[in-house]
Amino acid sequence: MEKFIPYEKLSKKKQRELDRKKRGSWGGLNPVTRKAPNPRAYDRRKAQSWKKESGPAPFDLFFSLPSGFRTARPFC
Repeated sequence: MEKFIPYEKLSKKKQRELDRKKRGSWGGLNPVTRKAPNPRAYDRRKAQSWKKESGPAPFDLFFSLPSGFRTARPFC
């Protein structure tokens, strides 16, 4: 039987060895704490997503039209 030595009196190397033995594995579980996003908080990605969903901007369509359609006078 091994002689009992208090943890504080063990060498750093032995303390680390004991700590490693005591520690278990997380078994595939990520220990990082997670929480659901606040639905009322401002989200920049969500605020900018309308640009991607709506298609090209009207300004882009104006310059993609043939030059005959780009007149300064209104249609009457």
